Amino acid sequence: MKQLKWFEREFSQSADPRLLPSLLERLAGTPARLEEKLAAMPSEWLTARVDGTWSIQENAGHLADLEPLWLGRLEDIVAGEAELRPTDLNNEATTRAGHNATPLPTLLSSFRQQRLRAVQRLQALDAAMLERSALHPRMRTPMRPTDLFLFVAEHDDHHLARISELRRQLEAFSPTHSLSHS
Repeated sequence: MKQLKWFEREFSQSADPRLLPSLLERLAGTPARLEEKLAAMPSEWLTARVDGTWSIQENAGHLADLEPLWLGRLEDIVAGEAELRPTDLNNEATTRAGHNATPLPTLLSSFRQQRLRAVQRLQALDAAMLERSALHPRMRTPMRPTDLFLFVAEHDDHHLARISELRRQLEAFSPTHSLSHS
């Protein structure tokens, strides 16, 4: 089954702030899940593009690319901003980053370090701060820190699932597929 595109998803539910301990575990565990998923991957598959989409390594790099946005949006909530900072909906940072030319350990380390900072910042919030919210600029829905980071965890899982899908496609590769390296 093909997964729903990220921008087609809706996030209308709010996350109970009491779910924060479980959410923190999920967020902190994403780097390990990503590392495990990529550890046994044939190296030529990491940078292969299937049908012109991002490679496995570009999907991994994209997770690191967005960490400053997530942390910045958390700081928007903490600062009492009415609206969360916008993102580049075209993902130009990932497109221009050259993740396929970056050593995989460098990408994974960057993601792990940045995610740790976000998790530590989220852990430091008091109960009153967990109740603050700001409007998501694209979806026009208010988000508290737990809502925002549930969104982040779902985004992580979206890209982990995409990596799994790419792996399945590469395993089943045939001459009818458009496979190229960049």
